Amino acid sequence: MGWIMLAVAALIALNTLGIGYSVFAYRLHHGHAPLGVVGLVIEPLWLPSFVTLLLAVVLFPDGRPPSSRWRWPLRALGAVALAWAVATLALVVHVVIAGTVRVESGGDLYQFDNTRGAWTAVKLLTAVVIGMVALGFVSWLVSQVLQYRRHEGERRVQQKWIISGAVVAALAMATNLLPYPFSTDDARVTISDFATIGLAALPVSMGVAILRYRLYDIDRVISRTLSYAILTALLAGTFVGLVVLTTDVLPFSSAVGVAASTLAAFALFNPLRKRVQQAVDRRFNRARYDAEQTVATFAARLRDAVDLDAVQTELLDAVKSAVAPTHATVWLRPGQRS
Repeated sequence: MGWIMLAVAALIALNTLGIGYSVFAYRLHHGHAPLGVVGLVIEPLWLPSFVTLLLAVVLFPDGRPPSSRWRWPLRALGAVALAWAVATLALVVHVVIAGTVRVESGGDLYQFDNTRGAWTAVKLLTAVVIGMVALGFVSWLVSQVLQYRRHEGERRVQQKWIISGAVVAALAMATNLLPYPFSTDDARVTISDFATIGLAALPVSMGVAILRYRLYDIDRVISRTLSYAILTALLAGTFVGLVVLTTDVLPFSSAVGVAASTLAAFALFNPLRKRVQQAVDRRFNRARYDAEQTVATFAARLRDAVDLDAVQTELLDAVKSAVAPTHATVWLRPGQRS
């Protein structure tokens, strides 16, 4: 697993290097930089990095596929990816020999947008590989969710980590592969960088699951992510709604409306954050704690306790940690303190 994850990192790093050097050699120096062809050759490594990333998640955590049914699909994907790599390399060499190299600001050859001849075959192979990788990710994710119910303890929490990382990485890949609604190349590069950062969630989650470091904090990570995502959406909606209300409905200038909306959103931040966090924690923090271990720890402390107020406080803390109730009260009968 370590070698596979290192291969993914190396392919992504080489792709990034290829993008930068292709732009440097052919856009800034018009083909006069040394070894400019190297950048063109390693720039298409983004697709093999996706294939290797799929291989890493399928073989998680012990280096073996979840079942023998995965072997033939993985071999077919490898064969198609190899054909794509050979065809892409041949076309890059052809462009370099012909002296018709034109590089976009994103590092791609303009010829890859060509819809004639061999370029059509490369685009078709690209679509096939992307489709197989996407189908592989979806199939693997479904199998992980189905297996999640059968596993217990540490293995189950490992799956929760890898599933969470895979969802974030899949969304990042989808952002990077969907057609861009922007007209500038700079916007395309920015989104590509954002997607590359999102892909890091998968190897990070795999590393935590394999090393088992702070493994059971996954529920807290999920709850905080969800709470701040919901909070951001609520504040953004409130801000936009107030701007529309103050500028289009009420007779305020745009500057005054924006300022008032900003102050209102700022004032709502802390109350909304507390309410959203409490609502999310009631759902996710229960799974974070082992109720039996919490009770056992409380029982051990109870043996040496002599102060009734301290016992009452620790009892409430144990109940909140074990089951996270919405409300907890300790009732003492009259005369119980004597």
